[in-house]
Amino acid sequence: MNKKTDSSTLREDSKVVVSGRDPHRYGGMVNPPVYHVSTVLSETFEQLNSTDNIEDSGTQKMTYGRMGTPTSWALENAVAELEGGHRSLAFSSGLGAITGALLAFLKAGDHLLMTDSVYAPTRRFCNSLLKRFGVETTYYDPLIGADIRSMLRPNTTVVFTESPGSHTFEVQDIPAIAEIARRHGSKVLMDNTWASPLFFKPFEHGVDVSIQAGTKYIVGHSDVMLGTVTATKEAWPELRHCTWHLGQCAGPDDLYLAQRGLRTMSVRLRQHQASALLIAEWLQTRPEVRQVLYPALPGAPGHEIWKRDFLGASGLFAFELESCTEKAVASMLDGMRLFGMGYSWGGYESLLIPENVKKLRTAVPWRFEGPLLRIHIGLEDVEDLKDDLMDGLERLRNFRG
Repeated sequence: MNKKTDSSTLREDSKVVVSGRDPHRYGGMVNPPVYHVSTVLSETFEQLNSTDNIEDSGTQKMTYGRMGTPTSWALENAVAELEGGHRSLAFSSGLGAITGALLAFLKAGDHLLMTDSVYAPTRRFCNSLLKRFGVETTYYDPLIGADIRSMLRPNTTVVFTESPGSHTFEVQDIPAIAEIARRHGSKVLMDNTWASPLFFKPFEHGVDVSIQAGTKYIVGHSDVMLGTVTATKEAWPELRHCTWHLGQCAGPDDLYLAQRGLRTMSVRLRQHQASALLIAEWLQTRPEVRQVLYPALPGAPGHEIWKRDFLGASGLFAFELESCTEKAVASMLDGMRLFGMGYSWGGYESLLIPENVKKLRTAVPWRFEGPLLRIHIGLEDVEDLKDDLMDGLERLRNFRG
């Protein structure tokens, strides 16, 4: 990049590389420098007193480390451009981004509509702190679509979506929900971690605020906790002020690692997607598997909406086993060679864990008869992953407890 590039004219793979970077601002350095900073000195009394509202002018100027630095802006500007939003803020974790966004748009006496398929820590936040602060949460069927109008109240200020749900992978009709919410005057917040900005464009589908656990595909290497929140121009002031009041910010080294991960995200996601689809198709043929919950798979739940609204699929999905005991599942998982048992996902490594969210779901009946396993397909060779899964499924089938 020999001069400042207008990345709005570029295709997605090029945007991932170019967005948020201006090498000649830093003497030609390809990567923005890492700013370790708290105090920022002003040269004059006038400059000191003119910085409080610097963000309102549309410029980005350092006033204090917590309020943003070139290191944070490089990542935030890139994420905002890729998602199609106005501005973005980085948080110290994905959960911090979710809770910060909710607090920005909710107050005591408000009503929140929350998808029943939501990430479990989000549910716990709603049922504890938000409840304590006087916000009522109602969980809704993630497949409700336009019928969400029947659940809106005069004080419903936020409708929270997550598509697909990162436990059970229901694909929500985001445009239908957003249209109804907009007529009502409610903000639509979306956890867009599964698809990333590359495979779903939230603001083109009516979303007001898009949230990502950057820990997953933006970082991509399982070594950083990070979150991002991107907002429309209308929603931005509330998000910014609340975030600053909460003292939320991400550390400079984490921001740098997230920038580095971002530059290869499109390449990694293509591989995650290609391998995941092959594994999902293979799992469909196994007698131990009742159904595969991967929206990109033809015939899978949510496939038609996924095909309509999404540009791709990531490496995370689930599959339901035929009826078996917990000890049989343990026999399968304990012997895996490539698939690790661990939380999170989005890194280069493959993961496999049991899902047990039945006790959390409240809006609709639990729809799975057999055990549910959540799988993340990493960057290993697909045939090696199949071999590992085949051995595991045979252990499960042959278990005699």
